[in-house]
Amino acid sequence: MNHTPALAPSETLAGFAALLRDHGLAVGVAEQRAMLQAALIVGGLQEQRLRAAWRAIACHSAREWRLWPELFDRYWHPERLRGTVRVSGQTRPGRDLRQAVQQMREQMDTAQQPPTTGKTAPQTATDAPHAVAGDSEAGTPRAQGGASRSEPQMEALHQRDGQMWLPQELGALQRLARQITARLRPLPTRRWKNAHPGQRLDLRQTLRRSVAWGGEPLAPAWQIKRVVPPRLFILADVSRSMESHAALFLRIARAFALEAQARVFVFHTRLAEVTPLMQRDSAAVQEKINAVTAGFGAGTRIASSLGEFARVHARAQLRRGARVWVLSDGFDTDESENLAIALQALRAHGARITWFHPTREVPAAAALQGARRHIDRFIPLASVADLAAVRHALH
Repeated sequence: MNHTPALAPSETLAGFAALLRDHGLAVGVAEQRAMLQAALIVGGLQEQRLRAAWRAIACHSAREWRLWPELFDRYWHPERLRGTVRVSGQTRPGRDLRQAVQQMREQMDTAQQPPTTGKTAPQTATDAPHAVAGDSEAGTPRAQGGASRSEPQMEALHQRDGQMWLPQELGALQRLARQITARLRPLPTRRWKNAHPGQRLDLRQTLRRSVAWGGEPLAPAWQIKRVVPPRLFILADVSRSMESHAALFLRIARAFALEAQARVFVFHTRLAEVTPLMQRDSAAVQEKINAVTAGFGAGTRIASSLGEFARVHARAQLRRGARVWVLSDGFDTDESENLAIALQALRAHGARITWFHPTREVPAAAALQGARRHIDRFIPLASVADLAAVRHALH
């Protein structure tokens, strides 16, 4: 029996919801509130009924329905799972379902009592939606060791780093990606398309329309130049040195994969395209990326990855005006001069290269310093706030 102090019940429920989201279940604020209400109505003593009620709320497909028993036991009854014990040297707070539901009831009863003079009424789970839909790492040492509640609350969108994002925060990131995508300058082509008003008279279509008017060109047809949005390629470094920033970079990459049809690649010792994973409507993006990159070895071969990208993956689509965004700290285990060669090959196709780095200053890596002349701009990117600050410069 774990005798460590238990978490607040709302945080315990938030931790369970985070586990569900990590495995692809769409459990947001509304679902967590519904699960909280079900717990208060059913009670912790009737675990089977509560388990069934939560399953009906959280599961929306046959896959999620089959996955539910294992996820429920993994969080509330880890002692039932064999072969999954990890020794980390850290003490994990208890997760007793009955105690959590009982504490929820006590909090609700306390909240209904009138507050005493000069004191602040205790905050309940329903009064604190941020606690119900809180950090996905609630209950971990990182969550407990963070800023105290007395400190000013900064905007959650700028604080996410590698944590679980709430639906409204993902929506805000999606809108930011939409704004940046709209500012990407379209590229003119040799083709024309019908439009009114237009720049050029479409003589053939005008003559066809004149038949209805006895040969008189009373309904002229006009054309304008057809333009296409520039191709966007995002290459994210998922090496060990970028571990604390990879989650943010992949969230941003996913937003542009949905808004700008960007092709997304991850690289470490080799390159892998993850565009199909990014374009799926699933919350378990990080879990899927971890599966793709599990076989990567030590070191970061940026030059080799960029070379493979230009030769194999994007050879037919790299053309004038294409945007290549590299998200990395620039530390390369390849020969330092190889990075400049790889970037020069991308520039030869007409691509515009933007390098996003997680530090305030441009990284001092030798390979990156020698290749700076081939990079159009360097942009610090340690949070979504940094991306929002430069959205007008990305065109």
